[in-house]
Formats: sequence, structure tokens, C-alpha cells
Amino acid sequence: MREFFKQVLASFLGFILAAVILGALSVGMLIGIISSMNNEKTTVVSDNSVLYLNLDQTILERTPDDTFANLPIVGSEGEKHIGFYDVIRSLEKAKTDKRIRCIYLDVSAPDAGHATLKEIRDALVDFRSSGKKIIAYSEVYSQKAYYLASAANKVYLNPEGNLEFKGLSSQLMFFKGALDKLGIEAQVIRAGNYKSAVEPFMLDKMSDKNREQVSAYMNGLYQNILQAVSESRKLSIDELHQIADGYQIRRASDALSLKMVDGLRYKDEVLDELKQLSGKSKKKSINSVSINEYAKSLDDENEGNGKDKIAVVYANGDIMGGEGNNETIGSAKISRTLRRLRADSSVKAIVLRVNSPGGSALASDVIWREIILAKKSKPVIASFGDVAASGGYYIACAADSIFVQPNTITGSIGVFGVIPNLQHLLNDKLGITFDGVKTARYADIMSMNRPLTAGERLIIQNDVNHVYDTFIGHVADGRKKTKAEIDSIGGGHVWVGSDAVKNGLADRIGNFRDAIRAAASKAGTQNYEVVFYPELLSPLKTLIQDGSDNFTRSKLKAKLGESYLIYQQLDKVIGLSGIQARLPFQAISE
Repeated sequence: MREFFKQVLASFLGFILAAVILGALSVGMLIGIISSMNNEKTTVVSDNSVLYLNLDQTILERTPDDTFANLPIVGSEGEKHIGFYDVIRSLEKAKTDKRIRCIYLDVSAPDAGHATLKEIRDALVDFRSSGKKIIAYSEVYSQKAYYLASAANKVYLNPEGNLEFKGLSSQLMFFKGALDKLGIEAQVIRAGNYKSAVEPFMLDKMSDKNREQVSAYMNGLYQNILQAVSESRKLSIDELHQIADGYQIRRASDALSLKMVDGLRYKDEVLDELKQLSGKSKKKSINSVSINEYAKSLDDENEGNGKDKIAVVYANGDIMGGEGNNETIGSAKISRTLRRLRADSSVKAIVLRVNSPGGSALASDVIWREIILAKKSKPVIASFGDVAASGGYYIACAADSIFVQPNTITGSIGVFGVIPNLQHLLNDKLGITFDGVKTARYADIMSMNRPLTAGERLIIQNDVNHVYDTFIGHVADGRKKTKAEIDSIGGGHVWVGSDAVKNGLADRIGNFRDAIRAAASKAGTQNYEVVFYPELLSPLKTLIQDGSDNFTRSKLKAKLGESYLIYQQLDKVIGLSGIQARLPFQAISE
């Protein structure tokens, strides 16, 4: 027996040793790959260069480290990503960079929200003030693409191409019919008649109140597009509306005759014009640098070299407890970052950059508390991106000042809870039954194998009402209004940024840079450096923590196509935990 155990122990130790060696070799190989990938050549920008602004890529809040972009496990082969602020900074630099002669804007279907596109479009308009030209060309312009391209000096379209200009539409998915077929009842408890995030489980179409608010913010987004295109193309808003309403652009020639583009060109003709603008003869090649490479030539993510610091804290994605990651807001990580910054005497002000539809009400309250404490020691300015709604608004409502874009989606001050009742599915369709004992009346209050009792529903409704009352109380304190005033514009109502300024939920229309300048001004400093938090997860950590998930999501998206949105929303529902302060489900708006 002793020999047996000796052999087992020896085998076990051998297995452990082999695992350690293999692990060390794997890590060594991985480090080697990282090192080789990081040995990139420094970006060289030649004289008389054309800045190639390819915006047919995912435009994020922050540019991710692309060290592993081409590794199969990440599932993002060939995909490009860039942070919107790197685009802005690059355009600002190119404006005065003598090596950059002009911009070639190549965009067909940018992957970004409306407020992000406005930031970039405004930067393009500012670039034009230098006297340098922007040439836009595409075979196909989606509406978002044309919104950007219309800022160019010349907008060209392929003679057989297409320009989409038809107005915006919003479609919401409703799951009630599917749930009924499955025998699932969504037991919904909410505070706020406009809190429509729960409607897909309760109804098979939009409620009147939800239709009212969706119509309002969709029209707000549309008016922003019409106004911008009108100014650039010298066409009246009425003319543009008629073009869209009559679906008048059906061929490339229609776009030209309606003065939406300046010419119908093939790419070789556009390249000849770019050669001329950059001082090259037709026989020579164009010196070009892509926006991704040009952005890498900037010093680093931080900017400025002053002795004082303005700290930008990114709150991007769904709000949840814990650490989160580069695409979510973890209350533990953000709170720890804010504590660190308020204790740092070199940090003179904080800019909270929010791009979030909300999430956990509890996690939102945890972050809100840290903003309150930070504001006691230094100015806190909030800058809203595409969406800062529900929990996304909650975490920022205590800021000294809130900046929005006119097409930011915000508000949605309301909360809800959903408790599925799976009794019919389990009992009638699957033949599964339950039985048991309990020591107190409410020991199984959140059980999903039966409907809520009247007493249980009352308890949960009181909890939801309490969270809502706390929410509007925090907003009232932050916005210096009464709870009744906030309730009148709350109730889950969604607003566009321009309306939020009018009703007092926001202070100013302004971009990200405006918010940073306001923070510095309020702090009384002109000599400052902008630093960005929290630190992005390293590529290695991202690969280890999220690599397989990213791979799975990428493959599902490729297989499901447009139906991936349905899977994505159902997956979010499954992950909901606790009372939620969340924006209504994503609308499809083009």
C-alpha cells in the first residue's frame, strides 16, 4: 500500500511539475509574441502627406491596445478600432501639421453613435478653417456616413453608387408573444410610466407614452442631422426634408442633381485630385498616413505638460458591481479610481465622461457617492457622449456642471425589476414540478417557479419605489430643484441633450474638449496636463479574461447577422440582477 501511495504521489508531483513547465513555456511564448508585436516601427509622416481618414471602423470612447488584434482567439481578425478622442486630437494636430496637406475621408457605414459622430464632424469643420481641403469619396454613403461626409469641401460619389437619405426610423423588439408561447410570465415592477425598458416583456407594441418620447428624441436626432447638412451643403432644411420624405435619391445621378454631392467620380479620378492637392504629379504615388497610424504618432494617451492635472474618468458601458472591464462600468473600479483622484493634490479637477445606458441601481448609487465626496475637494464636470441615461445619468447628477451634445440621449430617470414566472413552462411544457419546506413566509420570495403573491409584489414594489425616490432625491439635490420638479421630467422619460438643457437636467451644449476646459477654468488652472482613468486592461489580461467571450461573440455576430441584436438583448435580460436603472432596449435607428 505504501508503494502504491508513493507512486501516486510521484505521478501527482510529476503532473504538477509538467503543468508548471508547460505554463512557463506558454507564458514565455506569449511574452515573445507580445514583444515581437510591440517592436513596431515608429510612424513616419512624410512631407506633403494625405491624412487617410478611414471611419468605416468601430469608433469607441478610447482606443484599445491592438497588440492582439490579429490573434484568432480574440475573434477580431481584420477589425479596426479607434477612440473618438484620438480622432479629434489627430484632426487638431493635422490642422497645423505642415506635413499634412489635405484629408481623404473614406466612410460608408461608421460604427458609432450620433453624439460621437457630431464630435468628429465638428472637428472636421474646424480642420477646414485652416484652409486645408477635405475630399470625401465613397461608393455608398449610409445616412451616418453622409452626415460626416457633408462636412468636406468636396463630396464625391461613385457614378454607380448610392447615397442613403431617407430619415430615421426606430424599431423596438417585443418578446411577450414568444414568452406566452413558452409559458413564461414576466412579472414587472417599475417606477415611472415612461420607463419602457420593461415594455418588451409586457406588451406586443409600443405604449402611447413610449411612442411619444421615442418620437420626440428621434425627431431631435433628425433635426440635428438636417441642420448640419443644411449649413454645409447650402440647402434649406425644408429641401432636405422633402428629399428624404420623397425618397428622391435612388441613383447616383439623383444625388448630384439635388446638390447632395459635388461630382460623380471613380476612385482613380479622386486619387488624381488628391495628388494635385498634395503637390504630386499623376505619375507619382501619394504619400499617405492612416488616422490609426497618425494617432499613434501623438505623444501618448495623456496630453499637455503642465504641473497641474485634469483627470478624465471614463464611465463607458453597462453599470454593474465589481471590477468590470474595458467595455463595462464596474462600481468597485470606478469608485477606487475616484477615491485615488480626490486624494491626489496634483489633480485639480475631474471630468466624468459618461457613455452608458445604465444598469444596476445599487452600483450606480455606489459611484454617485464617490462623486459627492470628490466634489467636496475639487470641481467635477460631467461630459455626456451618445447615451447617459438612467443609471448613466444617476452617477453624474451630482456633478458641478453637465455638458451634453444636442443629440445625446439622456434622462430616463426611473427604475424597474423583472421577476420571471416559469411555472407554466416547467409544469405544463416540461413536466417539472417543485415541492419543499420553508421556515418563514417570505423565505422563497424570489422563486421563479410560481407567481408572486400579493404580499411579495407589494414588498418588491415598495423597494422599487424607494430606489426611485432616492434617485429623484439625488437628482434634485444635484440640479438644485425640488423632487416634485424632477419627478415631473423623470418617470423614465428619455430626452435628447438639447431638451435636457431646457428642462434643467443638463447645463450646457458642449463637446468633450469644452468640458475639459470648463474643469480647468473652475479649478483656476491654465497650465495643466490631461490624464485618463481608469487604466485600460492590458492586452494580456483582456486575452485571459475576455478572449474566449470575444471570440464567441464575434462568431455569433457573423453567423446571426442582424438577428444578433435579438440574442444580445435576451442575453442582457438573463444577466439582470437586482433593481435596474436602465435605458429602454436599444432601438434600431438609421
